[in-house]
Amino acid sequence: MKRFIIYSIILIFFAVYAFWGAQAFAQQKVSVYTTLDEPLARAVMKAFEQEVGIKVEWIRLSTGEAVARMEAEKGNPQASVWYGGVDNGHIDAKEKGLTIPYESPNAKAIFDKYKDKDRYWTGLYAGPLCYASNINLLKKYNLKAPTSWADLLNPEFKGKIQMANPGSSGTAYNVITTLIFLWGEEKAFDYMKKINQNISQYTRSGSAPGKNAALGEAVVGIGYAHDQVKLKAEGYPLEITFPSEGTGYEIASISLIKKGPQTELGKKLYDWALSKRAAEIYASMFVVPFIDVPLQPGAIPISSLKTVNQDNVWGGMNKKRLIDKWNNEVYK
Repeated sequence: MKRFIIYSIILIFFAVYAFWGAQAFAQQKVSVYTTLDEPLARAVMKAFEQEVGIKVEWIRLSTGEAVARMEAEKGNPQASVWYGGVDNGHIDAKEKGLTIPYESPNAKAIFDKYKDKDRYWTGLYAGPLCYASNINLLKKYNLKAPTSWADLLNPEFKGKIQMANPGSSGTAYNVITTLIFLWGEEKAFDYMKKINQNISQYTRSGSAPGKNAALGEAVVGIGYAHDQVKLKAEGYPLEITFPSEGTGYEIASISLIKKGPQTELGKKLYDWALSKRAAEIYASMFVVPFIDVPLQPGAIPISSLKTVNQDNVWGGMNKKRLIDKWNNEVYK
């Protein structure tokens, strides 16, 4: 009888140990919203899981969708990290009280101009806006690839250009702010009303116009250079050009979501996202990270281009107003 009792106690001990061990293991996962392009998102999440041992459950959302989802879930957040996405969106999230400050020890390697002054977000890499033109369709329609914002107003491009919808895409909102920083708000909106005549489709995602141009579904797509350089390297017939007047750029960033369910695990992902190993993965997808790592052939740093005098804080704080104005005056 005594032996039976001892044996029962041992079984209970191991059952409890196994239960709590399983619970501890199950807790080692972090929920993430990501705005990285899907192949890049898969690569970084897989590497983080392998190197750190924390499982990542992630959903890919555009910048606008990510902010809208975090706002809708404000009372009961379902994710702990927003990984990627244009800095204007992260500024918008900060202003809406959706994120929290965090100063990662790895952020010391990032220049101050590429991170929030209060450390609500930190930049990962920069990408300039460009035009991706399908070479075969240019020949078919006897067109030259655009090299200026003015070129996009050419009547011959009617129905042949794609860009994303700024309501869902940080890339497209960056187009709006770029034009404002170039010419002022009134002239920028006059321009957008004119170019609207040449737009065949406003896509949900900022990377879609370039992909559609690569597939021959659009003559010209407006997007970020790294997406187009990657497509060109994969063999798609694209010519990549930049507006001579000046171009805007994204600072792809990372933030911690306020009251996220796994904040401490989220910090581990945040730290890793700013590591040299993560930067090497970004660079493998033709982006130019802020940490010094070897770049892919054809990768285009913003330092090599004429850029606008971009005020990202102003852009973030005026986002709702400008998108509402775009919807009312341009997208009707």
